[in-house]
Amino acid sequence: MTTEHSNPSLAIRMDNVVKTYGSGATAVHAVKGVNLEVSPGEVVGLLGPSGSGKTTLLQCLGAVIDPTSGKIVLGGEVIYDNGWRVGDLRALRRDKIGFVFQAPYLIPFISVLDNVALLPMLAGQSNNKARERAMELLTALEVDHRSHAKPSELSGGEQQRVAIARALANKPPFILADEPTAPLDSERSLIVMKLLTKLAEQYQTAIIVVTHDDIIIPRFKRLYRLRDGIAHEEQGQGLPFPD
Repeated sequence: MTTEHSNPSLAIRMDNVVKTYGSGATAVHAVKGVNLEVSPGEVVGLLGPSGSGKTTLLQCLGAVIDPTSGKIVLGGEVIYDNGWRVGDLRALRRDKIGFVFQAPYLIPFISVLDNVALLPMLAGQSNNKARERAMELLTALEVDHRSHAKPSELSGGEQQRVAIARALANKPPFILADEPTAPLDSERSLIVMKLLTKLAEQYQTAIIVVTHDDIIIPRFKRLYRLRDGIAHEEQGQGLPFPD
């Protein structure tokens, strides 16, 4: 990877990122030159109707699919500039980027604790240190009392908290959350977003949240709204979370 010297304080930067599927008359222009910036410790909302390119944009940023063109800079390191500048994309995703999805996708046959500790173990951390880190996160997310349970024994809200703990397990500087509150009721949606906001500040993690959830949208201080593959920056209301 190469170092990007401009705007070193930014955690995430996308410059004119394009994603086109197919070519010629049948080409689909899912993302049409997106510019986006997120600072460390900031939680930014990514909004837009179905088919506007939100998930495609997140997948490009998460090195899950290849952009067509543009530049992506994470933590001052250029990871994509009209081609990947990273030798091992799997290691990038494992070590630098946490993912939270609409469904928790927890491994059903191992404990909550081991679900969270697994990524650090795969990254080479000792079992004891990985489990210490996992318990620290489960405690912060107030599900430590469920650490030895199987995922099927948890409520939906508890499962999503465990999924957030797993996303934070390797201390990634970036988290990408795709509709993380979609399966939750209003109260639990606010709890999850309050926790994400608290953890972003605590660990100086940059978080992008794709959402349609009208309950949490007023809580963002800054938003990007995708229309026809273009991101438009907006100031959010930044309403406080209820106690």
